[in-house]
Amino acid sequence: MSGKRKFEEQLAVLDALRQQPSEATIEPLRKALSNRNNFIVAKAAEIVRELQLTQLTPELLQAFDHFFDDPIKSDPQCWAKNAISKALAAFEYQEPEIFLRGMKHIQLEPTRGGSSDSAGTLRATCAFALVQCRGVREPELLQHLVDLMGDEEKSVRAEAVRAIEQVGSPSAALLLRLKAIAAADEPEVLGACYSGVLGIEGPKSIPWVARFLARGDDAAAEAALAIAGTHAPEGFEVLRKCFAEPADLWFSSVLLSAMALTRQEEAIEFLMDEVRRDSLHAESAIEAIMRSLPSKEMEKRLEKIVAGNPRLARAFAGQRRKDSAASKS
Repeated sequence: MSGKRKFEEQLAVLDALRQQPSEATIEPLRKALSNRNNFIVAKAAEIVRELQLTQLTPELLQAFDHFFDDPIKSDPQCWAKNAISKALAAFEYQEPEIFLRGMKHIQLEPTRGGSSDSAGTLRATCAFALVQCRGVREPELLQHLVDLMGDEEKSVRAEAVRAIEQVGSPSAALLLRLKAIAAADEPEVLGACYSGVLGIEGPKSIPWVARFLARGDDAAAEAALAIAGTHAPEGFEVLRKCFAEPADLWFSSVLLSAMALTRQEEAIEFLMDEVRRDSLHAESAIEAIMRSLPSKEMEKRLEKIVAGNPRLARAFAGQRRKDSAASKS
């Protein structure tokens, strides 16, 4: 039997375990976790997590340790370590050393013209898992997460911010405020900071986040969407006031989209009025309403408003086609 065929059969056997009673899967999965093929182990760890087989935690730990030995050769793309860390996190495993090891791991794999770090997902997963380790005191926990906010990978920095949000304390909120004020990062990371502060402190921090709207740039767009995510009346008011200030068409459309996402009745009426008046932003208002997943009643109202305006009727029909195509894809 060829190596490829044997590998495919092993995967098929593992997939079939999902249909078996849990007790019948334990021994096959225990054996699979001892396999030297990282993809086989990743698949086994995924099934262990799905079936909540916490009794296989020792085998997960042993496999996790193994794939740190010569990791580029033993676990390319960190498939095994990623799947194992997700399983341990799902089981709320409480020994922090495991996750600290994953948070510090960098795996530079050769690529055309250089190398690429494949361990970003591992570091992010372990950061969230560390938050749930009850034996880690908050100052130590925040120290580790702050270190990860300086990660080379943008996605890891953003996930570190979200992990700090999960800590949920005033100290965590202050760290996110400091990061946001420094503004020395990508818009996505700053957006996670804005959302994190709002998530911890609630609508009372909307005015603080609103200070970042004045820039009118990508980071300001993230602030607008973070405010919209609170679904608070105060959020709509802040966005409406900002919209009244001079801004380019792009940022104005961002603000309209954010207003729609607040889900406030006043916000929808404001957008409908922009369409009704055929203002400079009417087409953007149509797009904002349609992208906010409106009710059938709301959609019919909008259709009736644009019926007498061929240009806006075309914009409405075009947006409806886009949304229909997106829902089918």
